[in-house]
Parts: sequence; C-alpha cells; structure tokens
Amino acid sequence: MKIKKILASVLGLALTASVLAGCSSGSGSTAESGSSGSGSGSANGDLIKVGIINNDPNESGYRTANDKDMKDTFTEENGYDASFAYSLKNDEQIAAAQTFIQSEVDYLLISAAGTSGWDSVLKDAQAQGIKVILFDRTIDADDSLYEASIVSDMAKEGQTAVDWLASQGLSEYNIVHIQGTMGSAAQVGRTGALDTKVAEDDSWNLVTQQTADWNAETAQQIVQSIIDSGTSFNVIYAENDDMAKGAVAALDKANISHGVGKDVIVMGFDCNKWALENLLSGSWNYDGQCNPFQASYIDSIIKDLENGTAPENKVIVMDEKGFDASTITQEDVDKYGI
Repeated sequence: MKIKKILASVLGLALTASVLAGCSSGSGSTAESGSSGSGSGSANGDLIKVGIINNDPNESGYRTANDKDMKDTFTEENGYDASFAYSLKNDEQIAAAQTFIQSEVDYLLISAAGTSGWDSVLKDAQAQGIKVILFDRTIDADDSLYEASIVSDMAKEGQTAVDWLASQGLSEYNIVHIQGTMGSAAQVGRTGALDTKVAEDDSWNLVTQQTADWNAETAQQIVQSIIDSGTSFNVIYAENDDMAKGAVAALDKANISHGVGKDVIVMGFDCNKWALENLLSGSWNYDGQCNPFQASYIDSIIKDLENGTAPENKVIVMDEKGFDASTITQEDVDKYGI
C-alpha cells in the first residue's frame, strides 16, 4: 500500500510538471458556508487519495486563492494523499484525469477548462470505482457521472452584471467586451446575458467582442487598438479583474477618464481585493463576485461519502453578489476581497 501511494505521488508530481511546462448553473442548494467534516482518512484508516485537476493558479487572483484553499484543505493532517495537475487546456486536463485514474485515486476533483469532452474520462473513472466531484465550473455531462458539483452560477453572475449596467440609464451603451477563455463556464455565463441584452435592445452596441484569455496584457492590446481606431465607447465589460486592469491601463495611457461620473464605465469579475479597492476609490464602477473557497464543501462531501452518505443536493451553488462603486464600503473590501 505504501509503495502504491509513493508511486501515485511521483506520477502526480511528474504530471503537474509536464502540464505546467506545456503550458453554471443547475438546481440545488445555495451555500454560504461549509464544514470541513470530522475525522481523518478513509473508513479503514488509510489516507484518501485524491487527484485534483485545476486551471493554472497564475491565471488570476481568484485562481490563486482557489488553489491555496484546495492545498490547505487536502492535506495528510486532514486525511488526504493529494496530487495536483494544472492546465488551461481541456485536452491536457483530460489527459491528467486519465493519469490519475491509472494511478487509482479514490476521488477525482475537476475544475474543467472547457465544458465539453468529459464524458469518456468520467465513464472510465466510474468503471474504476473512482468518485468524481466537480468544483468551480460546470461541464456538459450527465449528472450520473459525478457525485456532486460545487460551482458558481456563472449565468447569474453575468445577469447580475448586465442588470446593474442597465440600471445606469445610459442613453446609449457602446461596449468593449473582453471575454475569457472561450468555452469555459465563466466565459459562457458572463457572455450570455450581455449577448441577450444586445440582441434585444438597439441602444446596446458591441464595439468589439474579443477574447483575452483572462490576460491583462492581451486586454490592454485590445483596448489600445480600439482607441487607435478612433471608435468611441463608454463601457468596458471585462470578464475578469485582470483583463479589466489591462483595459484600464490602455485608458490611462490615452488619458481617457474612467470610473464613477467619468467617460468610461469599468466592469470586472472575481473581487480581487485590489479590484474592490479600485471600486472604493471610484476608478472602477462594478465588480462581480466569484467565490473561490470551495474546498471545505468538497471535504465535507467526501467525508460523508466515506461514511456511506450521498450528498443531499447534486449541485451546490456558491453564494455570490455584485459590488457597485457608489455603495461599496471598506468593510466589503476587507470581507470579500480575495
């Protein structure tokens, strides 16, 4: 058993290194807090082997917080033998999942880079008796293939943001829409509500709609090209804080005012602390929360499964909100900033 665990750890570390080098919503309960469970290890006293597949922790402050939360929870002290693999590419994540299956983990935890293409690997895991738990993002797969899904409601995040923007009462909305990685649950959800509003309302116009793959520098280049073209706009709708930051850098370089009462409304998502501080100062206008702290929910579900209890709800939706620069407080920054 010990040799098997050592081998699995080596495989997991090797996989993580190779991947890094190569590189929602559903019905269910809305959760506000979770329990880490009691006891440690599996029913027979062995460590519970988990393979954790996540997006690159350097992608954003949100992802860094999410990865740290997972690593702080899935420790030997808490009864786990955990291995991690990272990629922003769906095919690399699927390959990582197959490797974890071959190393005979007990649980496979997945934050999918893309929503499609997972059926085969989930069926392979099920055939091997490996339980799958999704976190952070949804996927397009039959829910019989996983035990539970702990996610943000990305569609609701997008709708909340669009509703807020509509409430600003502009006579015309000329929007620079900077998207995340195409096909990811966050991109699909945060894009969907905006696309619907633009299609329904003639006063809403997309000046451009381009992906920056969550990257600040790419977002800056996109906005700079719009500025250079002489096209007018009054809204930056960026699907994460880093891309909003890049967009603002382009605005600042061109001496275009932004924020409360200024020429351009700036919107981001994720609620990094520095982003909320930009709201507090009035230089940004809106930030949508995406709650990264999911590990305690997963830990509780695993401990219940080890004791023979299935999750009461298949889908657990994280409690989230949107923040407006005109109402945000320092207490909000301290409490919700990641």
